[in-house]
Amino acid sequence: MKRLLIIALVTLFVLGGCSNSSGAEDELKKITIAEPLHLIGYLPLYVAINEGYFEEEGLDVEVVTSTGGAHVTSVVSGEAWGNIGGPESNQMANDGSGDPIKSVVNVVNRANVYIMAETSQKLEGNSEQDLKEFLKGKTIAAGRYGGSPNLLTRSLLMNVGLDPDKDVVLEEPSDGSAVLSLVENGQADMAVGAEPQINNGIAKGIWNEPFYKFPDLGDYAYSVLSVKQSTIEEEPEVVQSFVNGIVRGLKAVAEDKELAMKVLKDEFSTSSDEDLQASLDRAYADNLWSIDGYISEESVANVMEVVEKTGVYTEGYEYDSLIDMQFVEKINQ
Repeated sequence: MKRLLIIALVTLFVLGGCSNSSGAEDELKKITIAEPLHLIGYLPLYVAINEGYFEEEGLDVEVVTSTGGAHVTSVVSGEAWGNIGGPESNQMANDGSGDPIKSVVNVVNRANVYIMAETSQKLEGNSEQDLKEFLKGKTIAAGRYGGSPNLLTRSLLMNVGLDPDKDVVLEEPSDGSAVLSLVENGQADMAVGAEPQINNGIAKGIWNEPFYKFPDLGDYAYSVLSVKQSTIEEEPEVVQSFVNGIVRGLKAVAEDKELAMKVLKDEFSTSSDEDLQASLDRAYADNLWSIDGYISEESVANVMEVVEKTGVYTEGYEYDSLIDMQFVEKINQ
């Protein structure tokens, strides 16, 4: 009798252990992605979350908005698992770091930045000289110093022969969403931004359609998803699962515009359907998103050229130290 009781207890213990183990395997790995702003450009990431692509990969992905460059520092400190943003910000943070941030998949492959002027001002003519005269003396809400919108604005001013620190006034709020209110309140003549800011400003009568489009620069690694080198080494399976979800999100946005609109409504519930549709139309027209998640050497070089030109960072970079395409390449094999 005692022997039967012992066997029964052992059996229950083993079965219970198996059940707990199975439950642990079914638990989702929680990871946090830091974004500098909540932007329509990040739609493939939002689609992957909303449509359960990450869950199917065993991940529970949360996005937090961290302004003022905190989307980078939060990864450095370990508060966030990864971030979405420009590789140039990672490069600056990596200087002297023993555990650099590396970009593993592309999302926005165009410079997702536009310049809008308040409604009383209109650019006459299409020449570089016309643009120079239009910009000269203006107050431009360009976002934080060192951020991509600010750097692109400075680069443009220099390209047309203007000194960003003398020939214009640059308002540089740490929170990029503040550029709309600066123009609305008469504190700036122009704003540098992206969707949904553009159509919000148009709908409110604050500014006209953008008079300058940086997406015309071509391939440009504007918003890539990045993690620390130690994460790649210690959790390669997790990184692969995350990249799988993003690439699936990219393909979904490219192929299913109705799905894209549905997720936009969920993410930007305070915007009208008309504004969201106009924003989506702009993104598709400008070929905003990467198709396959690949970050090309050319797209990174275009970013770093702007950074170096403006003098914000002149220490150079190595593509292989900043970018790791092994996970994207496994999907495309």
